[in-house]
Order: sequence, then C-alpha cells, then structure tokens
Amino acid sequence: MGTNINRALVFGKSGQVAWELQRTAPVNWKVERLGRAEINLLDPAQVADAIGAYSPDLVINAAAYTAVDKAESDREAAFALNQQAVANIADAVALQERTALVQVSTDFVFDGKSSRPYSCSDETSPLSAYGESKLAGEREVIERQLPRSIVLRTSWVYSSHGNNFVKTMLQLMADPARDRLNVVYDQVGTPTWAYSLAQAIWRAGEQLMESEVVNSGQVFHWTDAGVASWYDFAVAIQELALARGLLERKIPIKPIPHTDYPSPGARPAYSVLDKAPFERAFGVTPEYWRSQLESMLHELAQQEN
Repeated sequence: MGTNINRALVFGKSGQVAWELQRTAPVNWKVERLGRAEINLLDPAQVADAIGAYSPDLVINAAAYTAVDKAESDREAAFALNQQAVANIADAVALQERTALVQVSTDFVFDGKSSRPYSCSDETSPLSAYGESKLAGEREVIERQLPRSIVLRTSWVYSSHGNNFVKTMLQLMADPARDRLNVVYDQVGTPTWAYSLAQAIWRAGEQLMESEVVNSGQVFHWTDAGVASWYDFAVAIQELALARGLLERKIPIKPIPHTDYPSPGARPAYSVLDKAPFERAFGVTPEYWRSQLESMLHELAQQEN
C-alpha cells in the first residue's frame, strides 16, 4: 500500500528556515522551495500562478526582509516583502480549496516592556520598522480568515546554514587580531535553532491539513526552551565551540548595556515568548536552547571536518 505524498511550497529558498524545512521534511512530503531567482513575491499574478500550478497542501512563508537596522532607512522595501508579499501569498492561498498556510513571524512585534513571557494575545507594539512590517504581514493573514492558517512567531533564529548571531560570534572570536568581545547583556529572549523551528512547523502543518481544530488566522509562539541575554548566548557559544574544537583560544567577553552599542533599529529588552498554546495544540515540547546550540555546533564541526 503506497504512502500518500503531501506537497509543500516554501517561500524564502535561501534562508536558514527554508533550508532546515527541506532537510527535516517528513518522508511523505515533497518540498518545493522558491527564492528570488524563481519568483517575484511582489507580483500577485506570479504568486497566484505558482501556488495554482503547484497546488500545494501546505504553503510556508519563510521569506522576509530581516535586516533590522537597514529597515529603518529602507522602510519601503521592508514593508514590501514583509507585508505586501504576505498579502499576495494569502490571497493566492484563499483561491485554493484546502491549502494550509504557516506565516513565520517574530518576537520583534513586542516592545519588550513585559516581565513575563509574552502570550499570543498580548498587545503588540513594535519598536522598529522591521517589527512594524512583520506585524503588518501578520494582519494580512489574520484578516483574511483562511480556514487552515496560522501565524507562528519565533525569536533569535540561528542555523549552521546562512548568516546569524552564532556564526558571527564564531568569526569574531576566531579573529587573531581581536583580544576581547563586548556583547549586550540587557536584552533577553530565547535563542532558537532553525532545525527545531522547522520540525515544529511540519508538525503544525500536518495538523492544519488534517483538522479544523485550529481557529483561522490564529497566532502561536514557538522557540526553544529557556531564557538568555545576548551576553549569555555569546558566552555559551564560546564555551561549546571551544569544547568542539571550533575555536582554538578563549577571549574575554564583556557584558555591556545596549546603550553602549547603539543601533538604528531598536530591539525589545525582553521578548521571551509563551509557547504553551502551541505545545497544547500540536503536541510538541521545546528543548533547552543550550542543548540545541550544542547540537548545531556539533553539526558545524562535522561540516568543517
């Protein structure tokens, strides 16, 4: 008896989330990834044609304008990809009878003034153009009330693929000309391995296809477990990278306030996300962020060897 093959269409081909979605895809899924070379997400006709031609069971939008600081002076481009492209995708999905949609979003929709993990229903108040544009994209999905769609917020995503905080820290720590590193200590969130985020997306996608239990346009949160500052994250990166042979020497890491490292795009001081609703809805339990970091660095060490 043959296995039914499900079809997933992933936007954001070159990004780390799309890459992890490809390699974590369950055996009964065929995955097509489209990037800028294959499709212009700002062209509604192209998006509708692509989704119509592929007829996917699941669409995952991992495409985004993610340059937080650059977005402050490039608002038009940020809103184009983070809002208008999402609207185009949602409109095209609406034309399909049973296609599910997962829209990946961010902790940057919050202002960071909370002292407890943000719930999915907490008031949003982004501090940056990037956060504003991602929130606008969320609303494009929610307002259309697609019967099998969710918005999934995550935070501090990294992977062995692509550019991210972990790989930047490793490069800086390995620089022989650098004898110390300053890292912000007063911004707190949760590092998230894109591998675990991809697994959570697959779990959600499969359940969205199978049932109507999830309310249309519902918002969920998913990150790895635990809490860290960027300083804590950097210290862990160095410790674990030294143990894996990815670094040859240890350098001092100094905790600094964010005011000592001014940047155009403001970051929330606290952006830990409450994942309990996602755990209940989809039966997935997150693993501790440091354990996930260790797994990713082990993978990186294997790649380098």
